[in-house]
Amino acid sequence: MSNVRIAGVGMVKFCKPGTQEPYRVMATQAVKAALEDAGIDYRLVQQAYASYVYGDSTCGQHALYGVGMSGIPIINVNNNCSSGSTALFLARQAVSSGAVECALAFGFEEMQPGALGSHWDDRESPFGPMLQRLDAVADAPEGPLALRMFGSAGTAYIEKYGAHPDIFARVSVKTRSHAVRNPFSMFTVPLTVDEVMAAPMIYPPYLTRLMACPPSCGAAAVIVCSEAFARQQGVVAGVEIIGQSMATDLQDSWNDPINLIGAEMTHKAAQEVYEQAGVGPEAIQVVELHDCFTPNEVITYEALGLCAEGEAEKFIHDGNNTYGGRYVVNPSGGLMSKGHPLGATGLAQCTELVWHLRGQAGERQVEGARMALQHNLGLGGAAVVTLYRSV
Repeated sequence: MSNVRIAGVGMVKFCKPGTQEPYRVMATQAVKAALEDAGIDYRLVQQAYASYVYGDSTCGQHALYGVGMSGIPIINVNNNCSSGSTALFLARQAVSSGAVECALAFGFEEMQPGALGSHWDDRESPFGPMLQRLDAVADAPEGPLALRMFGSAGTAYIEKYGAHPDIFARVSVKTRSHAVRNPFSMFTVPLTVDEVMAAPMIYPPYLTRLMACPPSCGAAAVIVCSEAFARQQGVVAGVEIIGQSMATDLQDSWNDPINLIGAEMTHKAAQEVYEQAGVGPEAIQVVELHDCFTPNEVITYEALGLCAEGEAEKFIHDGNNTYGGRYVVNPSGGLMSKGHPLGATGLAQCTELVWHLRGQAGERQVEGARMALQHNLGLGGAAVVTLYRSV
């Protein structure tokens, strides 16, 4: 097995439900952008992995046929909010194993307004056991699934470590300050801590509307290849994947609300990535992590090893999550401000990090970026952690 190179990346600007083009159109635009970025013809792609959550079977084929119909395998991937990075995981694995020399991972989503809900109420929900466990370990008010899970985790974090509840608002403010510099971000109006804290409460006692990501529509694509392919085709491919791991829930992952939203499986995946790469988090300059709710960003700092357990409040107050600090976390604006079209999110995170490692991120460029870490989470559950390096 050898490290896999990123040949090309592309995405469309995310938007609110009701303002989007059809998923086929958005996906076609993203894939064509990635092909143009790589400087290769679609006929050189040997496999494709299409990620989405809301849609009929074989939506991936329908979307990719707008680019070309070359007869290659097209595999549809649904792994909840981690679908995009799951598609990337599979594409990277195909190239790393030697099965193919060039593979495409692309994702898209047309979401509906409002909180996420189940579309399959006539059968068992995969979240049923998780919610039962949440009721057993926490006094969680009623509410939509994601709000209950992440809101309860935020409450548990405050109670466990005695942190001030405004840390969640401070993360929202930090993230929005990054989004202001990103032309691909949905929201670019700066925020203050007071504004975030005073926003309508969506899940008591701490979670306000400005601590939650919006439902979004969009698409993104990543082309991966072998070093030999890049050399043969004249592809620059100046970024490589030096570690990648996917983890799912462990036997004791549901022992408290913090682990119920993926902290333990995130930690497991991160440790495996650091071991694969032979480096620790101190080698990283820029991070894109899954901030669907700001409590999850706070919890993920510790799960990824960016700071020690219980030290996220100090990490935030010291500015170690932004420009001038130890790491720049979510320079894109994150899910909170850039948007979160489920199937596209993980691939948009990859795209952002590749731009930084190439020095192509414009006003939000993280200076001296050489290594970048990505974290993408799906409840139910899957956590994918990827480490990139410029070459």
